[in-house]
Amino acid sequence: MGGTSVNSSGVRSVATIVARDDGRGGTALPVLESDGPLALRRTRGSGAEARVMLVGAMSGPLGGDHFTVRARVEEGARLSVGSAAATIALPGQTKGEARYDVRLDVAERAELHWLPEQLISAQGSDLYVTTRIELAATARLVLREEQVLGRVGEEPGRLTSRLTVRVAGQAVLDQELACGPGAPGGWDGPAVLAGHRAVGQLIVVRPEFAAEPVPARVLGEGASVVPLAGPAALVTAVAPDALRLRRLLDEAMASLVRM
Repeated sequence: MGGTSVNSSGVRSVATIVARDDGRGGTALPVLESDGPLALRRTRGSGAEARVMLVGAMSGPLGGDHFTVRARVEEGARLSVGSAAATIALPGQTKGEARYDVRLDVAERAELHWLPEQLISAQGSDLYVTTRIELAATARLVLREEQVLGRVGEEPGRLTSRLTVRVAGQAVLDQELACGPGAPGGWDGPAVLAGHRAVGQLIVVRPEFAAEPVPARVLGEGASVVPLAGPAALVTAVAPDALRLRRLLDEAMASLVRM
């Protein structure tokens, strides 16, 4: 259920989406609940797809805040979720780490496009993001994550991001990236970001990838695609800024969705 609470350790906010096949060739949204910093708005969909926009109603997450977004796409439904603007992690009056948790569940023959705007780690912030995705065997997913380390002309805050994807109960991806002050050494070295300040990834899950895996290849300067151990492919990209990162991931998305 959606809801917000405020206490001495920061804001707690939950937003919940449930998408369901309406039986008429479309997708209904029987649950669309949010409050406080997380506001959900239904927008005009296309064909069988329902579309939802996540609107930041307040600044944040700030230090000590805990935001949670949950989405469940039921059998045969199609859902696309985006955000109206970038999310900016900021330092707060409350000391301590902020958390942003995303929980996604996609049923048989359902499809989810999860395409938020960038997450910007501002100087002095400390944010831990977790994204956990459970997919049925015939589910489809397109998920994009983009992280920008610092606003223009400033150093980044500390940002830790963990992404877990399971298909039919089997893990196909479980990875964590930590950047900024206090992160393990080497995060800005040649094996990780190599001095870049924008990093992103794209996950595409399609049942047909199980029989015909996506070939591993380089996608221009700073990006590559690799098949995962299941019906999925992972694109990883680094770039000097958010604009170039988006261009790399958009090109990768177009090539994978056409396959």
